[in-house]
Parts: sequence; C-alpha cells; structure tokens
Amino acid sequence: MFWILFFAVVAATIAIAYFVRRRWIAPWHEMEQLVKQVGRGEQPRTFLIDGSSEARRVGVALEEILTRQRKLDQQIGERQSGQKAILSALQDGLLVVDAQNRLALVNPAFCDLFATDENSLGSPLLETVRDPAVQRIVEETLQQRKPGQGELMIGRRDFEMTSVPMGADNGAAGAVVLFHDITALKRADEIRRDFVANVSHELRTPLSILRGYIETMLDDPKMPRGETARILEVMDQHSKRLGLLANDLLTLAQLESGSASLQLGEIDLLRLLSDLIRDWKKKFAAKGLEAVVDVSDDCSIIRADEERLREIFDNLLDNAVKYSGKGDKIHLGAQRRDGEIALSVSDTGIGIGQEDLPRIFERFYRADKARSRQLGGTGLGLSIVKHIAQLHGGRVEAESGPGKGTTIRVILPTANPARTVTES
Repeated sequence: MFWILFFAVVAATIAIAYFVRRRWIAPWHEMEQLVKQVGRGEQPRTFLIDGSSEARRVGVALEEILTRQRKLDQQIGERQSGQKAILSALQDGLLVVDAQNRLALVNPAFCDLFATDENSLGSPLLETVRDPAVQRIVEETLQQRKPGQGELMIGRRDFEMTSVPMGADNGAAGAVVLFHDITALKRADEIRRDFVANVSHELRTPLSILRGYIETMLDDPKMPRGETARILEVMDQHSKRLGLLANDLLTLAQLESGSASLQLGEIDLLRLLSDLIRDWKKKFAAKGLEAVVDVSDDCSIIRADEERLREIFDNLLDNAVKYSGKGDKIHLGAQRRDGEIALSVSDTGIGIGQEDLPRIFERFYRADKARSRQLGGTGLGLSIVKHIAQLHGGRVEAESGPGKGTTIRVILPTANPARTVTES
C-alpha cells in the first residue's frame, strides 16, 4: 500500500512539473530563441508559442514589433536613398559640420572638389579642407550663429562659399556650407567689361578724329579747297569705319540673341565661290592676289543658309586680303570628312602666333592690334563667323603660325541643324 501511494505521489509530482514546464518555462525558452533570431535579423518560422495566454500575447506583440521595425527600416532606407540621390544630383559642393567643426555630411560634388570621400566623416574640417578661408568662415558661423559668405579659388575655378548655421537656442548645432561655382559668371562679367571697354575704344578714335576735323573746318571757313578735300576724305574713311562697326555689332547682337533664324536651301558651292571671287576681283587685283578654288566632288552641293554662308566667306576673305602680301595666293576649299563638311579659307600671309590662336574668335581680339586698326578691321569678323557656324550646328577651327599663313575652317554637319527655323 505504501509503495502504491509513493508512486502515485511521484507520478503526480512529475505530471505537475511537466505541466508547469510546458505552460510556464518552455514558452519563455522559445521566446528567448525568437528574440535571438530577431536580434540577428532573421525571420522566425512562426511566432505562435504553446503555453500560457501571456506567452502567446508576448509572441504576437513580438511579431508586431518586428513588422513595425521592418517598415521603419524600409522607410529609413527609402529616405536615405532619396537623400543620396538628391545630394548626388546637386552640382554645388555641400558640406555639413557639427558643433565641434567635424564633418557630418558631404555630397559627391564636395568630395570631387576637395579630393576626399565619405570616409572622412567625423574628421575635423581643417584635416579635410586645408583652406584657412573655409575654416575661418565656418568658425565665424558657429560662434556668431549667423550666415557667412566669401569667395575662394580652387585650382583654376572660382567659388562662392555660403555658410548657414543650423538652429539651436543655446548655440549653433552645426553649419551647412555650400560651394557654388561662379567661374562662368566671372568669365561672363570679364567679357562684358572687356566688350564695353573695346567698344568705347573703337568708337573713341574715329569720333575724336571726326570731331577734330569738324572743329578745324569751323575755325577756318576759308580753308584751301585742296586741304578741305583731304579732310573730307579722312572723315569719309572714319565714318565708314563707324558704319562697319555699327553693322558688325548689330549682326553679332542678333546672332547672340538666340532669335536668329536660317533660310535653308541647296547651295552650289562652286557657283557661290565663283560669285565671291568675281565680287572680290577688284580687291584681289589691288594687291596682285591669286584666288584658287578647290571643292571636292562629294560636297559640291550643300544645305545651308546662302546669305549667312556668304557672310562667313566675306569676313574670312576680308582678313585674308588684309594680311596677305602682294602676289600671294588665297585658297577657298570644301572637303567632306567624317560626315561633316569643312569649308576653308587659307592665305600665305603673316600668320598668327600660337599664344594668340586660341583667342582669335573672341570679340574685338586682335593678334596684331596696331596693324589691324591701321587696316580698318573692327575685330568682330571672326566672332561673327563662329556664331554663324554655331547657328548651323557647326564649329570653327584655326591653323596658323608666324610667317606661315592662316587657315580658318568652318565645320558644318551634313544633317539639318537643330536650330533651323524656316526653309526655302
């Protein structure tokens, strides 16, 4: 009887222990395994836990937490991806520093500008950007809690630097710094100033001469007829120079305005060049110049604006005649190359130095300033040629050397230009 009772008690104890383990202990062990899996970023097979209702509720809550966490991670990832895309698209260099003047955020443009990468995040600003001007402006922004601005040169480029504090009531939490490339703006401003100065200079000389001679004639009404004729001849020359300058300025303004159009048509180059040589025959003969035409058979007919094309050749021939010596040859040519047509005017004159060659298509630029003014040039002809070529979707090239003559090429595409407005 004793043993029966003993075994019954042992069995009851084991049953109670099993029940307690299954209902209270085992679920929390499973819960521990679930938490470890979630912590490792794994997806548990199930969150259903056998055991008490409390354990089941905890399992369900853990599943909801994991779902919310993954949604939050997805949202953060999308925001970071969007932020990265925005920073990559930003052409200006962007820098964010914290209150301790350490790098907190940079974009690719900044990394390219200062030859660094995102591994520099957390580093002091002065270690990455070794420019005292940048350091000074950022420090002033952090200390005074107000925007700062300055200009700096990096390599051959000019930048405008703007530093803005990130707000905090008790002090700046950091600063956002933007590096804006103003090289093109500075160049445009320089060109504008040069243009105004050049126009003023070009106008001042003939106007001064005209005014001087007018005053001379007014002061001496009984001036001898021969002297009067000489003065009138000089005045006529300078008035024509003013007229040429005004016409060239108007032409250039129209070409640069973006409103210029093309009247496209089929042009017989041989006929056009023959007409040009006939029109220039008198000027060629005055210096004993010989004109030679060389047009390839595969580009004898081209599609372009004939009036604009004549303007190109007139400007190029004007330069060729001015800078050629007596008895020299002037070559007019057209060849097809790599799907393009190269129109050219070559002379065997004084040539242009290599230091001047890259700038000859700039407005008012003259390689030989004294001789150019003496010969009556406005300094705008080659600039007009360049803009007409660009209007056709083409470009210009120059080849020259001192004493070796000059060749100017206008390269036109064989396809219709993109900026065509009307066709004939």
